[in-house]
Amino acid sequence: MATDPAELINRAKAWLAEDPDPETRGELAKLIEAEDTDELAARFAGTLQFGTAGLRGELGAGPMRMNRSVVIRAAAGLAAYLKAQGEGSGLVVIGYDARHKSADFARDTAAVMVGAGLRAALLPRPLPTPVLAFAIRHLGAVAGVEVTASHNPPRDNGYKVYLGDGSQIVPPADAGIAAEIAAVGPLDGVPRPAAGWETLDEAVLAAYLERTDAVLTPGSPRDTRVVYTPMHGVGRDTLVAAFARAGFPAPVVVAEQAEPDPDFPTVAFPNPEEPGAMDLAFAAARAAGADIDIVIANDPDADRCAVAVPAPGTPEGWRMLRGDEVGALLAAHLVRKQASGTFATTIVSSQLLSRIAAASALPYEETLTGFKWLARVDGLRYAFEEALGYCVDPEGVRDKDGITAALLITELAAELKQAGRTLTDLLDDLAVEFGLHATDQLSVRVEDLSLIADAMRRLREQPPTVLAGLTVSRADDLTQGTETLPPTDGLRYYLAGSPEAGIESARVVVRPSGTEPKLKCYLEVVVPVASPEALPEARTTAAAALAAVKRDVSAAAGIDA
Repeated sequence: MATDPAELINRAKAWLAEDPDPETRGELAKLIEAEDTDELAARFAGTLQFGTAGLRGELGAGPMRMNRSVVIRAAAGLAAYLKAQGEGSGLVVIGYDARHKSADFARDTAAVMVGAGLRAALLPRPLPTPVLAFAIRHLGAVAGVEVTASHNPPRDNGYKVYLGDGSQIVPPADAGIAAEIAAVGPLDGVPRPAAGWETLDEAVLAAYLERTDAVLTPGSPRDTRVVYTPMHGVGRDTLVAAFARAGFPAPVVVAEQAEPDPDFPTVAFPNPEEPGAMDLAFAAARAAGADIDIVIANDPDADRCAVAVPAPGTPEGWRMLRGDEVGALLAAHLVRKQASGTFATTIVSSQLLSRIAAASALPYEETLTGFKWLARVDGLRYAFEEALGYCVDPEGVRDKDGITAALLITELAAELKQAGRTLTDLLDDLAVEFGLHATDQLSVRVEDLSLIADAMRRLREQPPTVLAGLTVSRADDLTQGTETLPPTDGLRYYLAGSPEAGIESARVVVRPSGTEPKLKCYLEVVVPVASPEALPEARTTAAAALAAVKRDVSAAAGIDA
């Protein structure tokens, strides 16, 4: 890292000289002219690292920001990697969302691929990420790129890479691509022709929509009334079209969030999980009256799906289901459909799925966090992760898909409605059958990333032995890997139950986020439920235990809850 001001200015000038984007050139020129060495040091402290999440970061000039120069280098490195793998004449499909610079980054990628001798095809317009994941397999591509920062803040963008199987990259491919990116020389040496790639027509979207029908049972009830928000993202048109094909009533779309808007003006963070993000959807549901059955939200690139259910007596009148709850509901629905194949989830998601699978003699697997791992499970039939990601048609989309997940949960709601029941009723049934699996999360966003490293180090040096009065019966440092998991930066604690407290078991997993400056602690408490009448007491017990676990984990890590 350059600390000498003169060297820093020289590095910035060298970057400026080859920056192809007038906007970031102007931004950087002002910083150089002002001799703003603090800001320049932040932007030139290294390079944005390419990993299994691809690239993701704040937009702006310099190697530590997302910009056209960084993307051109990433595309050139990917092209070199594909050629080294013997795929030098293959097709690369490129999709993008509606964020700032997404279309520019997509076109730059297409130009670099063509300049390197590969074939390139752009999706016709900003579309959901699952359409890109589908298109890779549908078109027989050797790789795919999606320009998106998913549910990150408006100032961010990202670059997600898929290989020819339609799933996101994992090691060692990420390191191989990163090495090729590092080897890219001056940008004027990267051929970028002005044409030569294909812009796909609507046929690829039509094929995706046709495939969405496969997740539903022919002749199943379709009378669910839905309020839907795309959260200023790209999901609306695709979801509405999928609902129309399926024969569901047209969703009531939240007007204030209906159009793609890269500034996400109505939300602090465009993530359905964030406090306040669903307020407008709940208001729309209240305004629509009692005939609304569920509320559905996609995140901005529509690969995630959030679901809310009526909650009479609460101020909002609606309750957001946790990803773990939706994951269990979809699993139960697929079991009832007699689905066969492996059910899978991640080490930070609820263990309820393992019990649902076992009860139906279905294979079950746990992977590290992320669909890049889940998509590679042998014989996969269904996968979910607690962060609102669900894969319900792995043969069509080998990634999380917020459109098909929305269709399937809407079908389930319709079937239950026909029987005079609700999603909440089914969750109660699952709790009685398998125990109440109550989950919560302690998520701490930081400005200084060293705070996350400090918390992880503190937990390793002074590991907790008791949390919420429950003995830590086993502690796993996941940096060592396990028989079934590759190494990752994480800690996992299994807590012994307490019959006196009415708790069967508990589990805590702590890890740094792979895509945001957050430390995440995933908490689960299992409480046995003897009968439906015992559910209120079980929920009270679980809530108190989760609060105590959260408090003690926060103290042990030295972070504010």
